[in-house]
Amino acid sequence: MDREHDVQALSDVDIHVYEAVAGQAVEHGSIGLGELVHSTGLPGEEVRESLERLIGQGYVRVTGEGYALGPHTFGVWR
Repeated sequence: MDREHDVQALSDVDIHVYEAVAGQAVEHGSIGLGELVHSTGLPGEEVRESLERLIGQGYVRVTGEGYALGPHTFGVWR
């Protein structure tokens, strides 16, 4: 597995932010930055830095309304 897309390489903050995006994306398609900061309880700068990493790795993408799940999904290796 490519380390760049290895879920085990994500920090706890990145996983927390990803889960917050995923939770909203399933119901609403996307989540805005303010709502994401509020739902994670993390400082805005920390959320923005995490989003940059998650976007760069394909886990999250930018939409017109905020952030949504990216084309890269977690896989299970057998």
